Amino acid sequence: MAQNENIAALAAAGVSVWLDDLSRDRINSGNLAELIATRGVVGVTTNPTIFQGALSKGHAYDEQVRALAARGADTDAAVRTITTDDVRAACDVLAPVFEQTGGVDGRVSIEVDPRLAFDADKTVAQAVELWKIVDRPNLFIKIPATEAGLPAITAVIEEGISVNVTLIFSVERYRAVMGAYLDGLRKARVAGHDLAKIHSVASFFVSRVDTEIDKRLEAIGTPAALTLRGKAAVANARLAYAEYLDVFGAGGDHASTYNDLSAAGANRQRPLWASTGVKNPDYPDTLYVTELVAANTVNTLPEKTLEAVADHGRVRGDTVSGTADEAAGVFEQLREAGIDLDDVFAVLEREGVDKFEKSWAELLEATTAELQAAGGN
Repeated sequence: MAQNENIAALAAAGVSVWLDDLSRDRINSGNLAELIATRGVVGVTTNPTIFQGALSKGHAYDEQVRALAARGADTDAAVRTITTDDVRAACDVLAPVFEQTGGVDGRVSIEVDPRLAFDADKTVAQAVELWKIVDRPNLFIKIPATEAGLPAITAVIEEGISVNVTLIFSVERYRAVMGAYLDGLRKARVAGHDLAKIHSVASFFVSRVDTEIDKRLEAIGTPAALTLRGKAAVANARLAYAEYLDVFGAGGDHASTYNDLSAAGANRQRPLWASTGVKNPDYPDTLYVTELVAANTVNTLPEKTLEAVADHGRVRGDTVSGTADEAAGVFEQLREAGIDLDDVFAVLEREGVDKFEKSWAELLEATTAELQAAGGN
């Protein structure tokens, strides 16, 4: 099957294309394998909202729910079994990519229970548990970048477990995430783990930044404010990439720690652009892909965005390197227009955790109903 030329151009520019979706139907029908073959998909991300959506559609899970009900599984155990089974199966589909890329891609992410986002110890315990249950080397455990999440990231990396840090909105928090990763690598080395086998991505959320800031710009309503709509998210991500280069780039000002660890086999923590489906229909539907092309990045796309890029995405090489000053200028203009950026990022983090908690609650509720309908407790 022929590879799509637009996706191939992204790969040539150093972007790993991941799918931001997973369901048992997608695995069993061969659709995931087809997207790997024809759309260059080299990884999969999941979250509580994705699993909630998967379980609410069709009948792919009916037989397993009946079996779980018959053996008296409670709701939490049932959800854990169902989600880890899907993720393990996806890991197996992507295993050849994992081998071909030396462990860089071919990854599948599973999130810790979002209700633990503010409890570091319980997050670590569940991360270790999920790692053991799925039992695949190409797994990523997703941990939110809340303040409580930072020490959890370090502790999980120290265990030799690969981590996808999620729900990053601000450059300031991103710096702390990179620090948590490097701290974890240092401790993993002391513990005797092979650093070459530990991988990480830092998931920087994109579209939600524009959604929140555009709303505030429209409330301000001045011509200067309105001209800034649709510019904040790309600028934010481009500033994040400059920070990535500072820590992990060959000539980065703060690269000494990574360089020391790299000599022991450590991998860079790649930036991952998440939430890349465009929310505003006035913006190009490929905006958060074509404007965020840079080496050693991941872009995880909903299928609708993936198909838009494959159909009409205009990939013109690196659109990020050298843009930091311009991006900083956008942020200065936002401040001058009256945008409180600290408040924006605090609101986005809180809403991000809340959204996943709500989806998780809906997932538990739906699973409870199905267990009961199948004759469980």
